[in-house]
Amino acid sequence: MRVTGLGHAGLFIETAAGTVLCDPWVNPAFFGSWFPFPDNTDLDWDHYGRAADYLYISHLHRDHFDAENLRRNVRKDLTVLLPAFATDELEFELRALGFSEFLRTESGVPVERDGLRIMITALTGPGDGPIGDSALSLDDGETVLLNQNDAHPLDIPSIRAFGEVDAHFLQFSGAIWWPMVYQLPDTAKREFAARKREGQSERALRYIDAVEAKHVFPNAGPPCFLDEDLFQFNGTGRAGESIFVDQREFLAELAEARPDTSAHLLLPGTVAEPLHTACKLTHRYTAKEIDHIFEHKDAYLRDFARRQQPALAAERASRAPALPPERLLAELKQWWEPLLARADRICDGVGGPVRLDVDDTPIVIDFPARQVRRWDGERCRYTLSTTGDLVATNIARREVDWSNSLLLSLRFSASRIGPYNEFLYVFFKCLSSERIEYVENYYDSGHDDGQHVELGDWRVQRRCPHLRADLGRFGEIDGDELTCTLHGWRYDLSTGRCLTADGHDIRAERTAPADG
Repeated sequence: MRVTGLGHAGLFIETAAGTVLCDPWVNPAFFGSWFPFPDNTDLDWDHYGRAADYLYISHLHRDHFDAENLRRNVRKDLTVLLPAFATDELEFELRALGFSEFLRTESGVPVERDGLRIMITALTGPGDGPIGDSALSLDDGETVLLNQNDAHPLDIPSIRAFGEVDAHFLQFSGAIWWPMVYQLPDTAKREFAARKREGQSERALRYIDAVEAKHVFPNAGPPCFLDEDLFQFNGTGRAGESIFVDQREFLAELAEARPDTSAHLLLPGTVAEPLHTACKLTHRYTAKEIDHIFEHKDAYLRDFARRQQPALAAERASRAPALPPERLLAELKQWWEPLLARADRICDGVGGPVRLDVDDTPIVIDFPARQVRRWDGERCRYTLSTTGDLVATNIARREVDWSNSLLLSLRFSASRIGPYNEFLYVFFKCLSSERIEYVENYYDSGHDDGQHVELGDWRVQRRCPHLRADLGRFGEIDGDELTCTLHGWRYDLSTGRCLTADGHDIRAERTAPADG
């Protein structure tokens, strides 16, 4: 097996039983905000698109699903490996690009195709990517590969049962807007960013420990930001207020925390040939060039930004003009109020009005009243502020997932009073009747399956109320506080209250006296 890194989560996997092209992303994403780091624009994309027998797109986030690259460079008669998502949006988008051959999979169930064993682990919760994320397992008879990218598969035993993993490709860096866009004091922003970076690394280490692969390849990040308005978000920021750890930084952390782990730097064009305990690695960059990328990152990114100015200008020119205030309000009312009328669990979970400032026009999404209206001066726990052209473009394109356009672009600012509210961001990901129906049914089905687990002096429900992580594996207790280390969600066991977000309380009871 030969694996060529294509940048970010992109892989080109060659086996005797066929070749698989994974998440080939090269064009700027999220309103021109994200670019792959390092630069991968000079790869031979036409070659990889023509040589592939299979295409695997892990999910619809645009740093994985690059419609323009797929349209231009990938042959349409290959076979698409399709995750078992709850909606058919990924298949619909691929068919719109001309793909017609699909191998439909069941989550966690291996299939064999011409000597290649394939398994896709699909995630389908409201917090998983744009209503779906996935990981790919491959076995060509000699090498077992796990392409976890930025999915967080919870059923590690089934992944281990597929085969002893030789090569594990996983996310290590950030892929969120917190805390960079929030209006916080600088000291608080630096502290929250440090905690987020620590949590990202701890999660990656837990998966590395659980999978026990012979070789580890950090990938699926970080992005870089080449628009001058966003340049301060690169890396860990100017003073530690950002979250985007790079490959070398994580490899150094990994070497210190797990010195026996065989981990490798994967860059665009790097070829890895993992086989049992050995792994041959061939970079297309010289050692001096690699040092320049990471040790002189600012200069490297400035050069990259100069080369990408035409792409940035083209993206800006593609945006719709801002709408007059009354037209803006009318468009959002017509679109969102029918969705709010069907979103009982989401509206109850948000529990109050949310302010959306579009240029100088303050709008309220009144979740209890199921209305979109002008702001009337009332106190709102959440305020999001952005520009009129971005909102107008989302309206014109009928973007059903604003996390996959506006929010991940980091081209907005936010403030909040109190804890994070997952239901609000789920709403912004579910701006279609199909998505609203799915998420409402998902919440109605409930997360608590009645099982419990003993943790220290406590008996708690086995499944985390956030994304159903197994607390027997990911739960850690400090006094009366439980932390699910998969995503860092915290719970006060004495009351059952979720300390991270409203509406996610946990079932718990003490099994030993409080004094020990």
